[in-house]
Amino acid sequence: MEVIYQVLPRFWGKGKFSDWDGKTFDYLKSLNVTAVWYTGVLRHSMGRPYVKGNPGSPYSVLDYYDVNPYLAEEPDRRMAEFGNLVRRTHKAGLKVIIDFVPNHVSPDCKDLPVYDYCDYDWTDTRKVDYSNGETWHKMLDIVLFWASKGVDGLRCDMVEMVPPEFFGWLIPKVREARPGFLFIGEAYDRNNYRRYINELGFDFLYDKSGLYDSLRAILCNGASARNITHNWQFLQDLQPSMLNFLENHDEQRIASPYFLSDPFKAVPAVAAGALFNGASYMIYAGQEVGADAAEGAEGRTSIFNWCQPAQLARLYAYIHKGKGLEDSELRLLSLYRQLFALLGSHVFREGSNYDLCWCNSPAGGFDPEKHFAFLRYHRAPRKRYADAVLVFCNFSGSPASVSLNIPGDLRAQKELGRIPAKVPLAAEPYGVVVKEL
Repeated sequence: MEVIYQVLPRFWGKGKFSDWDGKTFDYLKSLNVTAVWYTGVLRHSMGRPYVKGNPGSPYSVLDYYDVNPYLAEEPDRRMAEFGNLVRRTHKAGLKVIIDFVPNHVSPDCKDLPVYDYCDYDWTDTRKVDYSNGETWHKMLDIVLFWASKGVDGLRCDMVEMVPPEFFGWLIPKVREARPGFLFIGEAYDRNNYRRYINELGFDFLYDKSGLYDSLRAILCNGASARNITHNWQFLQDLQPSMLNFLENHDEQRIASPYFLSDPFKAVPAVAAGALFNGASYMIYAGQEVGADAAEGAEGRTSIFNWCQPAQLARLYAYIHKGKGLEDSELRLLSLYRQLFALLGSHVFREGSNYDLCWCNSPAGGFDPEKHFAFLRYHRAPRKRYADAVLVFCNFSGSPASVSLNIPGDLRAQKELGRIPAKVPLAAEPYGVVVKEL
C-alpha cells in the first residue's frame, strides 16, 4: 500500500526543487505519505507557437533525458539539483515517482520516431510510432536512465493508447535490472484492469472508471452508495493494485464550484477510498486544505500556465512558519490527518476487509443509499484476538443514528470472538465515524 502525494513542483514555494526541504517532508509524513509524484519534471516545450499556455504542458516532452531548467536555482546545474531532490526525498524515507509519457512527445522532440499527427486536441504533441522497433529500445533506455538517477517508479501516462505488448516487453526488462521499480498506469477502462496488472505487470492502476466515477456520482448526482460495494465486487482480487483518488491534475478540484464547492462534503468519500479495500491512495497537493482552482479554468489548477494556487501558498507558509492557513483549512487538514493516520495501523495496512452493508437495513437506521459501513481487522503476532475497526461513512446532508449489525459468520471467526453483535453510533452530516471494537 502506498500513499502518493502528487504535486507540480512549480506550484510549491518558489517553484524550485530546493523548496522540497525537511519541513515539507515532515509535513508529508504527518499524512502518512510514502511516495511523492513530482509531476512535470521532464523537460517540456516552451515558447513555441504550438505550446498551450505559458510555460506549457508537462506532457509535451521535449527531452526525455533532461529536467525543466525553470525548476532549478541554477539552470545549468538542474540535473544535479534534481539528484539532490531525490536524495532528500529518500533521506526522509519517501519514494520518488516521476512521469513517463510513452504515447506522445513535443513536435520538436528528437528522441523518438513519431507520426505526423496528434491524438484528440493535443496539438502540442505528436504520436509516438511503436511500429518502429527503435522506439521500444529507446523507451527502455529512458526508463533505465531515470532508474539510475534514483527514481523509484513511474506514473505512466495514457497507457491504454500504447500497444499493450510494449509494456509486456518493457516492464520485465526493467525489473531484471531494477527489482521493485514501480509502474503506475493511468487507465480508464476497468475492463482492462486485469490484463494490465496480471499480464503486463503494472503495480497500480488508476481506478478512475470504478471508484472515482462511483464516488463522484454519489457526491454530485445523488447516486446510491451501493455502487461502492458493486465496484468492490467487480474488482475482487485486484483491489490491492488499485490507486484510488478524488483529485489529480486532470480532474476538477473538490472545492471548486464545478465539483462540490464544499470540500468537507467529500470527507466520507476520501475515507471510503483510503480505508475500505486496502488499495493505495493519491492526494493532490492542496486537496487537504481545500484548494479550489480559482486561479485555473473550469475547476482545474492549470498545468499549462504560471500560477500560484492561494491555498498552496498558505499551506507552504503554514509548514514553514506555523501560520497562514485559515480556520476552515486547518479543520479540513485535521480531518485528513486523522484519516490518513489510520493507514499507519496494521489493521488498515495489512488487515482483512468486510463490507457490512448487506447485513444492515433501514430498521436499524441504516440507509443503503446514503450510508456505507465496513470492518477492517487483523491479528498481530502473539495476540490472541484481532484488532478490529469499524468505519461508517455518511454521504447524507442529515445526521445519522444507526445500530449496525455485525453478522454471525464474521463473529464466529475465532480471532474475532469478542466483537459485539450490534454497534450503535451517530454521525454528523457528511461525517465519518471510526470505532475500535
